[in-house]
Amino acid sequence: MVDRQLEQLRAHRNNIRRYRRLLSTKLSDLERQFIERRLSEESSAMEALAAGMPPLLRERPSLSVSRSEGASP
Repeated sequence: MVDRQLEQLRAHRNNIRRYRRLLSTKLSDLERQFIERRLSEESSAMEALAAGMPPLLRERPSLSVSRSEGASP
């Protein structure tokens, strides 16, 4: 299930990149409006999907060793 959601997130991310790239090109007003609307829809869909997913990375305890513990003179 998480794999499917990650794949959907990647698809949304790729679409967002594509739309942003298209917005940097010469477009008619109608084309620009369409792409801006699709960009907004993709961003909203990606945010909604990400909000429903469990966190994948959890904060781990620090593995650093203090100078007095591990180092010998």
